[in-house]
Amino acid sequence: MSSKAKQMRDKWRGKAWYMVVAPPFFGNVELGMVPAEEPEQLIGRVVEATLYDITGDFSHQNMKLFFQISEVEGKTARTMFKGHEYSRDYLRSLVRRRTTKVDGIFNVTTKDGYKLRVAISALTLARIKTSQEKAIRSMMEKTVKEKASLLTLDQFVQEMVLGKIASDVYNVAKKVAPLRHVGARKSKLIAKPAQAAQPELQTAKQA
Repeated sequence: MSSKAKQMRDKWRGKAWYMVVAPPFFGNVELGMVPAEEPEQLIGRVVEATLYDITGDFSHQNMKLFFQISEVEGKTARTMFKGHEYSRDYLRSLVRRRTTKVDGIFNVTTKDGYKLRVAISALTLARIKTSQEKAIRSMMEKTVKEKASLLTLDQFVQEMVLGKIASDVYNVAKKVAPLRHVGARKSKLIAKPAQAAQPELQTAKQA
């Protein structure tokens, strides 16, 4: 065996495997195994999954979710929601000729103090006027910010990725112009409340 191959084998032999799980509001679903020499090395690592991995619903395969490891208990790596986005292929498939795509990007704060940047897209059945685009974008912002102010992070994320917030936007925006699709196409957690910042960086060492 070459020295390089031996080094590689010894490197992997020194690592332990940890099961990454989704946050409690996603049912602590197992997302897969990750290796690390020490549990502290996992803190901050971002793991990608699809909504299909969480729900088992095949129609959810086009949404990617990002979870950041925040705590390790024994061989379990616990995570917090970091963000989500539509897959590129799915986003591309939504666009049609002779229609209008109205995009809005908004910074919102949840009831429990988490700040997120949320991107909403509305696709119309036909081309619309600039004034209609502005009206729809304004409705998007009002709906998303009001929702965030009334919901905790857990509740807001669930409603966002499962389509409830998009449905609420659709119901008000369709009064301005006929719509074919409304969706929260992307989000990112940009800040945590001060009181939540410290505990989430704690790591429980394996006994």
